[in-house]
Amino acid sequence: MKPSNSNLVEEALLPGAFPRKKSRLQRVFRVGLLSLVAVALTIQLPSPWTFLRDSDASYTRVPRVKTTANPADEWQDNIWPIREQTPWDISTDYPFPRLLEYDVTEGTWLRLDVHPKTGDIIFDMLGDIYCLPGNAYSSSVLDTALTTKARPVLLGVPHDSDPHFSPDGNRFVFRSDAGLGVENIWITEWKGCEEQDVRPHAPHGELLEALSAKNLEEEDLARGIKETPERNRRRLLREGRLNAHRVTNETYRWVSDARFHPSGAKVVATKWYTSSRSLGAGEGWEYTISDNLNEEIKVGSGKRLVGRTLPPGWTSEQYGDQQIGPEQFVWSGDDSLIWSKNVQDTNGAYTYSKDVHSGIYSIFSTNLTTGETTTLVSSFPGGATRPELSRDGRTLAFVRRVRDKEALVLKDLVTGTINHVWHGLTYDLGVISAPMGTYPSYAFTPDDSAIIIWAAGQIYHVPLTVNSQGEKVGSGSPKPIRFTAHIEKRLAETVQGYADIHKLETAETQRVHSFTDLKVNADGSKVVFQAAGVNYVHAVGSGKSKPEPVPTLHSSSPYYSPNFVPGTKELIVQARWSDTNFTTFELANLTAGTAHELEGLPLGRYYAPTFCECSGNQRLFAFIKTGGDYLSGDIVATAGAGLYVGSLTLPSDWSLKPQKLSVKDVKFISSSVNNDDPDVTKIRFLEKNKKILVQQSQEAFVIDLASGADEYGKYSQTTIASGRTSTELTVSVSGGTVDNSSVNVAFADFFQVYFAPGVAADDAVWSKPGNATKDTARLSRDGGHHIAWSGDGKTVFWLLGMPPVTSFQPCHSREQTGPYLHSLEISKVSKCSSDIKKDTVHFGFGCTTRLLEYEELIVEHSTDIHRLKEEAHSSYEGKVFNKPSPEEFFVIYNATVLTMDTGYPNTDLFRDALMVTRSGQITAIVGMQDGIIPYGAKTFDAQGGFVIPGFIDVHAHWNGFSEYHPSRSWELETFLAYGVTTLHNPSADNVRGFWERSRVERGQAVGPRIFQVGHVIYGAGEALYHQDIIDMDEAYSALIRIKAEGGPASFSYKNYNLPSRASRQRLLLAARNLTMLCVPEGGMNYDWDQTYIVDGMTTVEHALPIPQLYDDIITLFALSGTGSTPTHLVNYGGVMGEQLVWATEDIPNDPKLRRFTRHDILAGITETTSRPKNSFALFNTSASTAKMVQKGLRALIGAHGEPPLGLNYHEELYFTQQGGLSNYEVLRAATADAAKTLGIHGSLGTLSPGKLADFLIYPPGVDLLNGDIRNTRKIKYVVRGGRVWDADTMEEYWPVKGRKSVLPPLNPE
Repeated sequence: MKPSNSNLVEEALLPGAFPRKKSRLQRVFRVGLLSLVAVALTIQLPSPWTFLRDSDASYTRVPRVKTTANPADEWQDNIWPIREQTPWDISTDYPFPRLLEYDVTEGTWLRLDVHPKTGDIIFDMLGDIYCLPGNAYSSSVLDTALTTKARPVLLGVPHDSDPHFSPDGNRFVFRSDAGLGVENIWITEWKGCEEQDVRPHAPHGELLEALSAKNLEEEDLARGIKETPERNRRRLLREGRLNAHRVTNETYRWVSDARFHPSGAKVVATKWYTSSRSLGAGEGWEYTISDNLNEEIKVGSGKRLVGRTLPPGWTSEQYGDQQIGPEQFVWSGDDSLIWSKNVQDTNGAYTYSKDVHSGIYSIFSTNLTTGETTTLVSSFPGGATRPELSRDGRTLAFVRRVRDKEALVLKDLVTGTINHVWHGLTYDLGVISAPMGTYPSYAFTPDDSAIIIWAAGQIYHVPLTVNSQGEKVGSGSPKPIRFTAHIEKRLAETVQGYADIHKLETAETQRVHSFTDLKVNADGSKVVFQAAGVNYVHAVGSGKSKPEPVPTLHSSSPYYSPNFVPGTKELIVQARWSDTNFTTFELANLTAGTAHELEGLPLGRYYAPTFCECSGNQRLFAFIKTGGDYLSGDIVATAGAGLYVGSLTLPSDWSLKPQKLSVKDVKFISSSVNNDDPDVTKIRFLEKNKKILVQQSQEAFVIDLASGADEYGKYSQTTIASGRTSTELTVSVSGGTVDNSSVNVAFADFFQVYFAPGVAADDAVWSKPGNATKDTARLSRDGGHHIAWSGDGKTVFWLLGMPPVTSFQPCHSREQTGPYLHSLEISKVSKCSSDIKKDTVHFGFGCTTRLLEYEELIVEHSTDIHRLKEEAHSSYEGKVFNKPSPEEFFVIYNATVLTMDTGYPNTDLFRDALMVTRSGQITAIVGMQDGIIPYGAKTFDAQGGFVIPGFIDVHAHWNGFSEYHPSRSWELETFLAYGVTTLHNPSADNVRGFWERSRVERGQAVGPRIFQVGHVIYGAGEALYHQDIIDMDEAYSALIRIKAEGGPASFSYKNYNLPSRASRQRLLLAARNLTMLCVPEGGMNYDWDQTYIVDGMTTVEHALPIPQLYDDIITLFALSGTGSTPTHLVNYGGVMGEQLVWATEDIPNDPKLRRFTRHDILAGITETTSRPKNSFALFNTSASTAKMVQKGLRALIGAHGEPPLGLNYHEELYFTQQGGLSNYEVLRAATADAAKTLGIHGSLGTLSPGKLADFLIYPPGVDLLNGDIRNTRKIKYVVRGGRVWDADTMEEYWPVKGRKSVLPPLNPE
């Protein structure tokens, strides 16, 4: 879960959780947040089953003038998506080779309607639609245990739901993602359950022919054999959608829960809008129904009836940012609508973990003629949601929480009387964002004598009667309408990844694949950059692929922020980091191989050291100071952030030994530079030393030094370029100056690199087709980052891990190497001017990429296992390093070893065991009587204590990678101290995330091994993440950007609420070819979650939003091959598990936590509110997970990075066990199953000879199999790659006994 405007990155930094320090990504969110806008694009669709006539979509210019007073009318939805989808059919363009069939007698979240004449029940289950005849709830059937066969009326790959009959009963509407994979409203005829049955007992005619060909034709589709028109007709016939046609045509927003107007000529439905957050906010839209199957429906057509309400103080510019809106519309007469809305989130931002007992939703009525809205039912107590109206229009039904029950409630709209009819419903989902409905739709019978409603896995008949006041009230006991249904699902193969981590980490060296801090010298002949805490210089075009490290004074310290000294060929200035002394600048001479320290600056965090473009030794020197940050603390040296200028004298004789150079006359210039991320902030002097150019993500501006400060100490500042959604923006400088009226701009927009010539200061650069800056050219094929110009402004450079191609060759056909330095002499772009003008979508990149120069850069460092061997040998003189020696052995004896190797506790448990490791790898596990300990080996007596594999957190978030200064990470040490030896972050950063991984592997930080997905592939409207994935080429590029930066350690990506199933399927196809796995953001949308499973995503991250699951989804999920990471700590459907932890644990005073975690974080997570246990739906989630595990589901442990880090991993183990799993099954989820799912089981996850030595040692007396599962936190030693630490202190035990990291000053005490 994550983003909001204030709390990033996944709806994982939950607004309801501890408000963490803003990351670099969050800081970017603050700059230039767009007011989102919305009017329908005018792309025509030729037929219900073809989606875009041409591969090139048409684009409409975004208007910027607003004229009317109504905020909803002023706002136009014309920014997102950036580009329109190309043709795709989710049923035929993606393979589903597996067939899963089974029978069920219960279902989950069955949305239903009742036929207005016959009483037939139509309902959805697992994305298919079924029918029960009206006699299924006759008294003679209800009074027995008889079951009725549910007849399928809509089947197939498309996910269909929300069926509702027309007033005359001749048609029904439903929601479907057929075709492009965006949910729209469709309509088809209704002829009755029996005639509509697409799997009748005795089919005949054309249906018989279609069913006879079913298996063969489905196999043909799975093999990629294109569907003929005849096969298409047969498929649509046997799916029940031959005569279906669409009512709406949305290609980005989605629509749900349509209800017929009494006239039958139109429907109202909820249209869902995302903002920069992917949580949908509803609006009520009206759509006209056409009986013409071939009528083209304009994209986005329809009429807004009920819009969103702006919070006090908001303007129409912010309308698109509103995250709360009306939903669940039903008609009341010809001109009124009844609907429901979350009324607790009143500031425009959705929040999690609200108190359901206090009430969240209210029910309203809007008269469309007068525009008047009235409250029908208030939210207190227990909320009021899912309104339905009786046939006679007098009685409003709704659901609400009543203590520990869920009630079906009736309100008489004449008398106002409220009656609770039944307290047997399943808990509603008003506590979460629920586009699938806060409760399944239900309906009154044709004569209003009963309500038909789903609850607890069954469809119930709730009898009603009329009292003396004419009010409907309950009458007798509700009874289940027992049914049996045959499930028939085509499934894709589950996407799997693989990474040989053992080979990677046992080698002598590893490569760094993710570079930052790129700078170019004056003529473009040299570049300097940072590679995971070490700066390197590279001669462009030299033919040498191995850059040289920049000379330093302290080779063991991290270095960053390098820059060339103008007017010299050999000087580079760079920043050195110390966790106690913070930043020190050094001046390096490449020719002499020496470095000199700059002094005279107070203790502080600095970056961007920049010399003026002057001649001689007397120079002005500029730099930027930051305040505190998440890793180095907010306690020491936090004041005075901003841009500074001082003076410095360069040495005249570089043959002297290293000396200290004084920075003098330092003065503060501006704080404007601190509005953005240091990673994208660049400064340089102009006109020798008269001005400073500042370049950031969405603005370039010039500060006039020569004119001096005004009376308030402010310097004149002039914007020369800006970006609308850019994430990097740089301008070319020629002759040491820029033209304030027109500049050449290189910028990064939606991960690609663009060039726009002659841009005026007030023309914000943008790459949206139809609205792009004039003459914009796309320079990159798959993307790029850290854009930099040569000093003379002639050549633009950027970084990315893969080379471009010379044609539209498929991305996956290229061998993965890299990383690469890309460059282009900008004058050559004119050769592609014709292509650029013609290509209004990709801006000529097919031509421009043929002009690029690129060269591979190889940077390597020693692996930790190589260093471990060196350190193990260091205490033994005279040994030859390359030969195996006894000192490389670490042997644990007298141990209870739980290997997790076979999946069964009896065969995995070894008592009185001896485990041998050598050089960071497990070599043997034997009984004490069978083992021989090598002479000279380091031994450890476990005294009977358990030894188990290190824990794997498959869903871990943390913030440190986003910090610019290369501090040691208290976060990573905390994870390791609590036994997490492997982390997988499902929402990080393509560049900085892998930068952090390399710093750990290089030895600059202590922590678990890190794997991550890079940037999430995000569907909502945030420029830093948004990706449309409109075609296969873009799908490959999105994944290649991730693999390029992570190299062999990159094997996963995250689909984060992409609204188009076509986009999701394209990514899955690309992932199969790139050996990557997919860990989608799940939880919020039950319907989308089901398509994730059917389409073969590797896992579903977060629990399904319905905590209590039944046989239909339990069987599908368990047998599909898709894994589940339920994250009980941030459970959907109720109060978060973390709040239970905070309320029951003394977090602020925990001595171990206080050793590793910032005290301000600990102080902020005390929970004092007592809530009923039934508020914590996580226990239902845990029970559902246990049921699925028993059927074969692979459940995983992910603690979501919730504070306190480390400890909460063990709480997640506890919550997972509460549903009925054994301790062993929970430990398997945390180790072997996690490794199998991530594709690293060949290297990690079990204690097996040949695997990496990641394990935990427990003290005697801790029984991990039969004792309290919460004792997993009582770790004595943690071992990662053979290196052993004391888990209480993180002091190293072996091979360098007593070594301990010194962390920055995090706390004031």
